Amino acid sequence: MYALADCNNFFVSCERLFRPDLEGKPVIVLSNNDGCAVARSNEAKALGIAMGAPYFKIRDIVERNGVAVFSGNHSLYGDISRRVRMTLAEFSPHVEVYSIDEAFLDLRGMEGQNFDHLAKQISARCKKNTGIPVSVGIAPTRTLAKIASKLCKQYPKLRGGCYMHRKEDIEKVLKKFPINDVWGIGRKMYAKLQDRGVNTAYDFTQMPHYLVQKMFGITGLRTWRELRGEDCIEISATTDSRQSISNTRSFAQEITERELLAEQVANFAAMTAEKLRSQGSACCELHVFAITNRFRDDQPQSYASSIVHFSEPTNSSRQIISAAVNALREIFIKGYGYKKAGVTATKLLPQEGIVYDMFKDNTKRIKEHKLTQALDEIAQKTGCNSIRFGIQGSGRIRMANEHRSPCYTTQWDDIPTAVIK
Repeated sequence: MYALADCNNFFVSCERLFRPDLEGKPVIVLSNNDGCAVARSNEAKALGIAMGAPYFKIRDIVERNGVAVFSGNHSLYGDISRRVRMTLAEFSPHVEVYSIDEAFLDLRGMEGQNFDHLAKQISARCKKNTGIPVSVGIAPTRTLAKIASKLCKQYPKLRGGCYMHRKEDIEKVLKKFPINDVWGIGRKMYAKLQDRGVNTAYDFTQMPHYLVQKMFGITGLRTWRELRGEDCIEISATTDSRQSISNTRSFAQEITERELLAEQVANFAAMTAEKLRSQGSACCELHVFAITNRFRDDQPQSYASSIVHFSEPTNSSRQIISAAVNALREIFIKGYGYKKAGVTATKLLPQEGIVYDMFKDNTKRIKEHKLTQALDEIAQKTGCNSIRFGIQGSGRIRMANEHRSPCYTTQWDDIPTAVIK
């Protein structure tokens, strides 16, 4: 058996934690740079606010209906997500994070449990420990577990937990479950299924084995088998090791000065290097890009990128920042207004498995490693942005976030206080 724990409207739920006055009221959370709606409360959905709707297009609806608007606060969301995972770990030693608001629990070996009770218990414990409502679905396969968790959101009487295991119950659910809502069914696959008159998950399970494999390959066949109750994907296979690490942002205002843009790119590069080290990886290539505002027809347009090849795999902040800034200076065009830029590390290798040239003088590399280690130790003790390279400037990313809530759980100055008289 597998469980899928899915936090309900996660970003919105995080904002409501410290604003209980917003319970039952429409709330939306905006993407980076306050661009579009990436999370909506059920009340906001009822107003017709679509996922991904640009903020400037829904501003009238927001103002007319008193919708509470928040800029993305990913420090808060990341910390609350960590707390949810800690609670989930109380129920299974095998918790696999699928996304910031979803995680699988491997329940194999726990046969004999009252899984319906367990699903509701996990949901209730998460709510008690973190304040976040969580829908928990338990089923024989991970694909069915995701469907079961969605049922919790549709039917409040399930009280946050759904155990789906009887063949007749699964069949009944699949006959009503839209095929495009099934985990693993992408747009192209959905279009092909529609052409064949396949509209529900049950319709898909009735397709012949050979035809599914012919049309959709091994990946499609796995989904087909999982829907039929056959556990065919190992829990460790949910998250592949990262093939790249990216840090990109849109800016609040267009940047026309090269050094100001270089400052932003240097910060993206520093964040990329930190992520590489945190997962024990090093990169062989670095991609840097900068693009202008495509919505400004009155201005010249540019989408330029550059690739840097390192002679040896690296995760050094100094080397990656230097390479990124030099690459940017090659593609920057004077007089253009840049609205977005980013850095991507590719061709990743495990740090421990790298073999360096034994005939080469490694003195510089050893010194670089010691410097990086020292910087990480200082940052760990005093804060992630307490020490930085000069090219990073203040270390702040130029983004619009006028609706951002305080970092209640990660910044001392933002901790809520109460005055008792």
